Amino acid sequence: MVTTKLEYFRDILNSQLDVLLSGVEKTVSTMVSGDDTPEDDNFPDPTDRASLETDRNFTLRVKDRERKLVVKVKQALSRIEDGTYGICDICEEEISEKRLEARPVTTSCIECKTEEEAEEKQRG
Repeated sequence: MVTTKLEYFRDILNSQLDVLLSGVEKTVSTMVSGDDTPEDDNFPDPTDRASLETDRNFTLRVKDRERKLVVKVKQALSRIEDGTYGICDICEEEISEKRLEARPVTTSCIECKTEEEAEEKQRG
């Protein structure tokens, strides 16, 4: 892949990483400081407590997905450094720029990913 394209994808990945990490910091500080709960967290209504717990669980699931994405972004940046970015892990062919534009952290070309998803679907 051409150096200018690698720089382009490095910039995209670094921007994505910055956004993800700033979001993590905000969530952690909010949850630690208690800003996400009312001052009086004594909920006489069990429905209110359940609603709060559901919201917290949802937030934690989203943040867990973001944490996993942070790992993938860092791995993609490492692949840029070691010269393997944009090469399919399965068939070792070049991944199209269009696919990398859509999913910069991808490790497989569209053909291999489609085949992999079809196999997963068959396994149930």
